[in-house]
Amino acid sequence: MSKSPDLKKHLTQLGENTPLPQSPQDAKLERVPAPYQEHDYTIRFTAPEFTSLCPITGQPDFAHLVIDYIPEKWIVESKSLKLYLSSFRNHGSFHEACTVEIGSTIVKLLKPKWLRIGGYWYPRGGMPIDVFWQTDTPPKKVWIPEQEVPAYRGR
Repeated sequence: MSKSPDLKKHLTQLGENTPLPQSPQDAKLERVPAPYQEHDYTIRFTAPEFTSLCPITGQPDFAHLVIDYIPEKWIVESKSLKLYLSSFRNHGSFHEACTVEIGSTIVKLLKPKWLRIGGYWYPRGGMPIDVFWQTDTPPKKVWIPEQEVPAYRGR
């Protein structure tokens, strides 16, 4: 895919000095056309230092997120995804809600053939909480590597 001036006019954050959104609702996820739409392939984003806030105590929670998806017509623009994920730093929500919200927000934007998200949360109160969500079974004959984030042992 070559550079396209038309593509840039639809992106508001790439190549710009963009402030960190204060909440996921303020963040703007952006998309671009998927290259090679005639092929099925897996895209993986890993956020090993994801943070959010406990909605009760306001204490920080930390997770290692792994997002895998098979695009249909769109892919997520990576800078907008980084800003979206970073916006959770000021957001109070339980682990389960954060993980599923991220996955479902990406699905709503991209309408991929398939998406899964693994939220590997670090312990609070001595117990890690891992949250997994996916849209459906993936198409056949697509290589989807295992997420390979080990069970918590001082990750």
